[in-house]
Amino acid sequence: MKQYKLAAWPDLPAPFHRTAYRRMLHQMSHRHVSVRQLMQESGLARSAVVQFLDTLTERELLSEREHAAPLSMLGRLRPVAWWRRTFAAAGHV
Repeated sequence: MKQYKLAAWPDLPAPFHRTAYRRMLHQMSHRHVSVRQLMQESGLARSAVVQFLDTLTERELLSEREHAAPLSMLGRLRPVAWWRRTFAAAGHV
């Protein structure tokens, strides 16, 4: 999953002079954010967010990075399950 952060504050064309776009810029000025996070913050559809990101990318105003998806709850519990199996086999539990 890609995440985006502003490299510099843009001079926006008229179609992007709305609060929703300013909210996205604000988020991207502080940290890397995903398209999903930008959609939630702005209330815009995915296509509008992607179009905005494309505009910023064309102007070389974005820093991008790949970010691994967070572990599922099952993935977080695997070390606990390993711990129980290891010590149960040794007779410590």
